Amino acid sequence: MKDSKRHQGGYLSWGQPFVDLLDHERVMPLLKFILADGFRLDHYYAIYADKGADRLGFHGGNRPYDPPEYYHFRNDRMYNGLTVVSWQLCDVGLEAGGFCCIPSSHKANWPCPPEIKEDHIQANCVTIPEAKAGSIIIFTEALTHGSAPWIEDHQRRSLLFKYSPAQQSWSSKHIQAPEGVGLTERQQLLFEPPYFSGRQSLFDGETVSKGY
Repeated sequence: MKDSKRHQGGYLSWGQPFVDLLDHERVMPLLKFILADGFRLDHYYAIYADKGADRLGFHGGNRPYDPPEYYHFRNDRMYNGLTVVSWQLCDVGLEAGGFCCIPSSHKANWPCPPEIKEDHIQANCVTIPEAKAGSIIIFTEALTHGSAPWIEDHQRRSLLFKYSPAQQSWSSKHIQAPEGVGLTERQQLLFEPPYFSGRQSLFDGETVSKGY
């Protein structure tokens, strides 16, 4: 296999259709459920892969524990760290390649067996979800995930938006709002730096509650 895939950032400056994906009405309630109110856009990039692009090795899985990429369940609800909304601009799945994962591995208490990490494509516990162009795949970075080799003739194109809880940042560099495009008030809130106290709700204009 050849390495014919690449990442590219900055696509929010390409125009309103890309900006509109930031807080899509079908996605925001799901992110509120996963991350609680007040979450922020941590970073984003696009993935391109041409036919023959090699797999991406497995990573994540809640073990070893990674502070910005976690999953907990407590007080009747789940709490997650860095969470990905991956928009598929082409069909992906078993016959094409692309994203793959071990379902429920975000709850793992033991490391992923080395034989699975070394050759995850052959493991029967691995799923390559079917997703049509225009679909999204949402997952916590605590999930054990990677990608299968891209075997379709057309290019794989996916837009990844990565969101963090209100008070958290994956990197020391905080993302900046794109220039030259219009942002709604809620979209502007998504570019706020990490903090919790006094953070404005993304849904009702009030201050985010501390009791979630």
